[in-house]
Amino acid sequence: MKFRLIAAVALIAVAGMLAVAGTASAAPTWAPAATAPIHPGVQTFTNGAQCTANFVYTDGTNVFIGQAAHCSGTGGNTATNGCDSGTLPVGTKVDVTGASSPGTMVYNSWATMQANGEKDANTCQYNDLALIQLSAADVAKVNPSVPYWGGPTGLGGSTAQGEQVYSYGNSELRGGITQLSPKEGLSLGTDSGGWNHTVYTVTPGIPGDSGSGFLDANGKAFGILSTVAIAPLAGSNGVGDLANELSYMHSHSSFSGVQLANGTEAFDGGKLPIGG
Repeated sequence: MKFRLIAAVALIAVAGMLAVAGTASAAPTWAPAATAPIHPGVQTFTNGAQCTANFVYTDGTNVFIGQAAHCSGTGGNTATNGCDSGTLPVGTKVDVTGASSPGTMVYNSWATMQANGEKDANTCQYNDLALIQLSAADVAKVNPSVPYWGGPTGLGGSTAQGEQVYSYGNSELRGGITQLSPKEGLSLGTDSGGWNHTVYTVTPGIPGDSGSGFLDANGKAFGILSTVAIAPLAGSNGVGDLANELSYMHSHSSFSGVQLANGTEAFDGGKLPIGG
């Protein structure tokens, strides 16, 4: 049940980032959202550690579901630096709820940064994305829409202080009570060279929510739940910037053609969240 702990002193460097527009690649035929067993927000299990899937990705042929890279980490909850923390290797099997067979972790930002000798402190701390390739037999079971909220409507960028944000966590600590999964809150802005968004939701992310996706006020996918701050902003969450994470993957791996898949269901941020 992975979750990374980080002291919020690492969040004091505040920097803006221009919004990055994202274009989804050609997509397979998706299953209906109402009945698809595989979608953003399903639980994933890597060597027994439970996380929440963020979004669906595709290169037009293959379909992937995303989780946080630290979900396959081997260094414990306080091992937060992807450039020197232990990780299971690419090729590791991951159980994806709703799939008939385990998926395969084909990309991991931590493993990639370590292989490349990455030195940038913000990149090392917040680049936290892994792709799980689904089997061909499971592709027809997938819908890329975020439960409850709908979307994503594209790839987002920086978030402004006070901007409304939305998420869907699926920690097993909630005992399967999905009414507590939808989350709504506010961004405190983008920091750490554009790599991190500090967010507050009425009920913050908990272990098992790690890796869940975040949508901005327009339903665009802007980040992945990565850390929980313990001081001085206790109860806030660190959300890694998805545009930066995808850009890094495109330029440092063979997955340059993989893009975010837009949801088939319209985004509706006007709903009253059940879980806060």
